[in-house]
Amino acid sequence: MSPVYDCRDESQLLSGMRHARQAIGRGELVVLPTDTVYGIAADAFNARAVAGLLEAKGRGRQQPPPVLVPGVGTLRALVAEVPAAVDDLVREFWPGGLTIVLPAQPSLSWDLGDTHGTVAVRMPAQKLTLELLEETGPLAVSSANLTGMPAAVDIDSARDMLRDSVAAYLDAGPSETGVASTIVDATTLIGGAEPQVRVLREGAVSRERLRAVLGDLLEPDPVDDTVSPSTESTRDAEAPGP
Repeated sequence: MSPVYDCRDESQLLSGMRHARQAIGRGELVVLPTDTVYGIAADAFNARAVAGLLEAKGRGRQQPPPVLVPGVGTLRALVAEVPAAVDDLVREFWPGGLTIVLPAQPSLSWDLGDTHGTVAVRMPAQKLTLELLEETGPLAVSSANLTGMPAAVDIDSARDMLRDSVAAYLDAGPSETGVASTIVDATTLIGGAEPQVRVLREGAVSRERLRAVLGDLLEPDPVDDTVSPSTESTRDAEAPGP
């Protein structure tokens, strides 16, 4: 069975981080903590590793993973443009539970799946994972669970589902919130005839908090408490990001 490192123990933390860096460098998978739920991670620029991530979860290319980044500088390197409204969202909610979908930088040589030219990006509020991201670069990260199963909020749940498909497990204790990130689609803010930010998945950041930043740029609230089905253009409403 793949090793579990209790990263609350300083000696295990050092070993775990070293093992995780090496595994990602070899194109293997790692389970890591985030501020929302546990995630399964792969080198975002290694197509074989990303394919292995999707396979481990039982997902296809039509559900590409989001990308975790260590900061706003990396966001700017990955996307075609950062609109002013997205700058406002990042200042308010990063690091934290907001994933933002934007057109990807066209010069990037990667294959995350059927992204339709977009990328979903988040900076997590988890010190250990941010340190790993600083060393590895952007990671494709999906929630650490099998398709159809609840997202893992502790390392045992992740290990029970993913087992030896993962090279190493980094344990930081139970997830802080256990609530997956909110995902918003901001692609129409770049050259769109009707610029509007749409909510693809409601999660850690509420619509009320988004509207306080975006005002009328946020889509109208749905009539009931469900996410509007009109959000399927760039990402599935069940997008598996942590």
